[in-house]
Amino acid sequence: MSPEKNIYIGTSGWSYPKGEGTWKGYFYPAGKINELEYYSQFFNTVEINSSFYRPPDPGYVYNWAKRVPPGFLFAVKLWQKFTHPKMYQEATGEDAVISQQDVDIFNKSLEPLVKSQKLGALLAQFPPSFKNDAYGQQILRAVANAFGQYPLAVELRHRSWSDDGGTEKLLRELKIAWVQVDEPKFSTSVAQEVPLTADMAYFRFHGRNAKEWWTGDSATRYRYLYSPDEISELAERVKKAAAKSKLLFAFFNNHWKAYAPRNANDMKKALQLSFQDMPMPLETLAEVKNNYEKGGQ
Repeated sequence: MSPEKNIYIGTSGWSYPKGEGTWKGYFYPAGKINELEYYSQFFNTVEINSSFYRPPDPGYVYNWAKRVPPGFLFAVKLWQKFTHPKMYQEATGEDAVISQQDVDIFNKSLEPLVKSQKLGALLAQFPPSFKNDAYGQQILRAVANAFGQYPLAVELRHRSWSDDGGTEKLLRELKIAWVQVDEPKFSTSVAQEVPLTADMAYFRFHGRNAKEWWTGDSATRYRYLYSPDEISELAERVKKAAAKSKLLFAFFNNHWKAYAPRNANDMKKALQLSFQDMPMPLETLAEVKNNYEKGGQ
């Protein structure tokens, strides 16, 4: 299969309108625009992150599907009630007791993407504390049972999963793609590279800001721009996986000041993908001007 047909490169989320890490003026131009329409000029996929906090209204999802061109695919992050019960309880004051109604509500939010053939994958991201034990394996089976009708990927971040050869067998049995994660490495971290466990490959690049990983807020933690050499390294991993997969997603989550679309664009170039190149970020234009004024090249 041609790489053009099975490789989808994008970012985790597309709307970061406020705060120090905003994309306004770095990726999105000034003035009122539809950000998703603009974004979809340059990338063929995006990861919906807002669905982690609550199932999106199907009306909103229908409008998102209408805003993007044919062939564009969405990956949807699973509601935190299924994957982060403690976080859900802290956010809502309610126990994360899962019911069939919860499954039905989330399925309903996915319907517009399913009907328009724009649902690429469903991502179940678990916290770093989620360990490989009887309870953890039970949860994985429950998620597969509830959402196995979709292409499903799971992000496991505790090393107990990659230390156990049985994890690959379990995920193959459940037909779940094991997410390849790039982030700062600590003693409890999952291995840098994990085996392919499904026809789909799924990469998430969070940046390598180890200094602020545990101390920074949700924006500064992702203040990391991958270097050209690092992009080349990651691109080789993507190429290798693409050759063995029917479908591949790669998302950049280093979203500080639109670093994610910059690096996603770098990845497109490294993979020699032909879809439209994005304009130079305004921050880079300022750097070029500054270098010129200093007599640089």
